[in-house]
Amino acid sequence: MTDPRDTARAFLLERFAEFLTLEQGSSARTDESYGRDLRRLAEWAVAHGVLTPETLTAAQLREFVYTLKDLGLAPASIRRSISAVRTWYRFLMAEGVVSADPSERLETPRKWRTLPEVLTADEVARLLGAIPLEEPLAFRDRAMLELAYGAGLRVSEWISLRVADLMLEDGVVRVFGKGSKERLVPVGAQAIGAVALYLRELRPRLERGKGSGVLFLNARGGPLSRMGAWKILRKYVTRSGIAKTVTPHTLRHSFATHLLEGGADLRSVQEMLGHADISTTQVYTHVDREFLRSVHRQFHPRG
Repeated sequence: MTDPRDTARAFLLERFAEFLTLEQGSSARTDESYGRDLRRLAEWAVAHGVLTPETLTAAQLREFVYTLKDLGLAPASIRRSISAVRTWYRFLMAEGVVSADPSERLETPRKWRTLPEVLTADEVARLLGAIPLEEPLAFRDRAMLELAYGAGLRVSEWISLRVADLMLEDGVVRVFGKGSKERLVPVGAQAIGAVALYLRELRPRLERGKGSGVLFLNARGGPLSRMGAWKILRKYVTRSGIAKTVTPHTLRHSFATHLLEGGADLRSVQEMLGHADISTTQVYTHVDREFLRSVHRQFHPRG
């Protein structure tokens, strides 16, 4: 179905235009804008093998909206497109063409999550290099930040990791995420070496029977608190001279972004982050695309 007229008929665009004019009493400008928005959706759907409205899924609608963002449309234009899609689905429901509305949970640009600043690979190296060996707890701090970035952990996951959760010979750690859901996350040689050094050189001296098997301990021998971990990170961010706002979650975002920039597929990143729904992970594709666009602008002769 390559003829635009066939596409318009299959997606009931002419009937929808009549509905807008006769039943909704929409202005000519709204009719024209909605018509243009829905023609774009129909053409996108056909290009992706979807030939009728009833076979469009919520995931495909989300991907279409991400495409609009990639095309450089302003947030106001994307909001209008989403409004057109929702109105169209109300029409399709009333006509009995579809039995469910996949547009119900579409997020508008105002609700899109914005990521905190992401560290570059060089900035991560600067951060880790700002931990001097003469620092009394240097082995712990280095191991903690290497593991937080190297495995993309939430701060609640760093501080609750237990020694028994380490499988360093296999290059993985067992993590209990949201809802106590267990996952195995691979870690690289740098993080493994730093953790092994901490386990051998420092943790036995910190442990005074109050650690309860938790990996990262404070100076008094108890489990490190969330605030304690945050203060440690903040200290080294200051020392490294990084001007960005860096929180524990920044390391997790940096982990995901660097994987995607390096060519990792979204499903693998989803698994490592412990996201139940891939739509949560897809927020990183925006960062990845922005990175690619910046590379293009920088290096293409006509960028």
